[in-house]
Amino acid sequence: MSSRRSRSRQSGSSRITEEQISDLVSKLQDLLPEARLQSNARVPSARVLQETCNYIRSLHQEMDDLSERLSELLATSDMSSAQAAIIRSLLM
Repeated sequence: MSSRRSRSRQSGSSRITEEQISDLVSKLQDLLPEARLQSNARVPSARVLQETCNYIRSLHQEMDDLSERLSELLATSDMSSAQAAIIRSLLM
């Protein structure tokens, strides 16, 4: 047994229970847009974790796309214009 496992067994307060894991997975499921519709149904933890990973990836992609669009907008706009002033105020 690894020393990591033996340490966690020695300090009983640091162990997480199955009930706590279930509660955390349920809370995570509530944060997922698609999962809210199924919140009454029992969804396997592995599926909730996979959907969470997929959702985080989609958020990263959306952020990258928006960042690219903003860069293009800033590159083509007159930086002294009112639009540019609004964009700068939103970014700060």
